[in-house]
Amino acid sequence: MIKLSKLTDYAVVVMARMARDGDCVQTVPQLAERTGVPAPTVAKLMKLLAPAGLMDSHRGATGGYRLTRSAEGISIAEIISAVDGPIALTACVDGAEGHCDVESLCPMRGNWDKVNRAVRHALEGVTLADMSAVPTFIPPPDRIPEMTIDNRRTGRTTRELGEKHGCDA
Repeated sequence: MIKLSKLTDYAVVVMARMARDGDCVQTVPQLAERTGVPAPTVAKLMKLLAPAGLMDSHRGATGGYRLTRSAEGISIAEIISAVDGPIALTACVDGAEGHCDVESLCPMRGNWDKVNRAVRHALEGVTLADMSAVPTFIPPPDRIPEMTIDNRRTGRTTRELGEKHGCDA
């Protein structure tokens, strides 16, 4: 089974929330509260995403983090690479970490490169905007209760969180 790490999943959750909130600067505690992802995990993600050029960090009293580009300009492949390293299905694929004991004798190596490129290409075609969109199976916004998955843990409504943090809810 091909499976993304939990940390990559959390990165997409946090970045999708930031994309929905617009161009406002948000702190680690704010992002943790708004997504339900633990603050230490959000902090770890910011340390991976900022050097990869996906986040800007702002210091000071009004500091925090902001996406460097629009959600349409950030691919899921970039997020995966920032968090987990190069996208590679086996140890012998371009940029993969690890070592294969039979790499020099393996007739499959070139074929795995083709598969890896296809997977990478597919992930490059999915943007953060795609992942930030409200899925079509969710009822229209006028029917969605204010208590959403983003804030069940805190008990605050989306509207309260948006007002508190100065971002659109």
